[in-house]
Amino acid sequence: MKYKPNQTRTFDGDGYRKRAACLCFRSESEQEVLLVSSSRYPDKWIVPGGGMEPEEEAGVAAMREVYEEAGVKGDLGRLLGVFENQERKHRTYVYILIVTEILEDWEDSVNIGRKRGWFSVDAAIECLQGHKPVQATYLQKHKQGGPAGVDSATVNNGATPVAAATEDKAATHPIASTPDVR
Repeated sequence: MKYKPNQTRTFDGDGYRKRAACLCFRSESEQEVLLVSSSRYPDKWIVPGGGMEPEEEAGVAAMREVYEEAGVKGDLGRLLGVFENQERKHRTYVYILIVTEILEDWEDSVNIGRKRGWFSVDAAIECLQGHKPVQATYLQKHKQGGPAGVDSATVNNGATPVAAATEDKAATHPIASTPDVR
């Protein structure tokens, strides 16, 4: 399991842990998404992301987490939404990132043997539904093509997209319609 010394957990005003993540796409067509192996369950796939540090902005945290966990850099795009996991009591800011650089070796590959893989959006949803259903909702929201933070209805397993916090409103744009990839 991954251990980060001196990691400070940050919480919002409602007591939810603040997290950030990116849906990392191979190109601007947003048809292939990068998943990484879980540090806890190496045979399972997850969306790269993690806790925000004190005073860290969500977009900066998302890019840091992707660099550490997936070994990629890219152009940070729109905020897809803020997703609430009521069971684990955290809220995750999820951004779109178009990958521009892929490192051969990166922090988590060296330290914990983390792997990465490219998936079609539908295949990624299928991979995530059993193990990380909240993360599957990120991709389902992406497929729907709706603007960030519009749907506040509870999604399966306690995942609720919620409106972005005021500091991130500038990063919120309507999402362009994405073709259904099958």
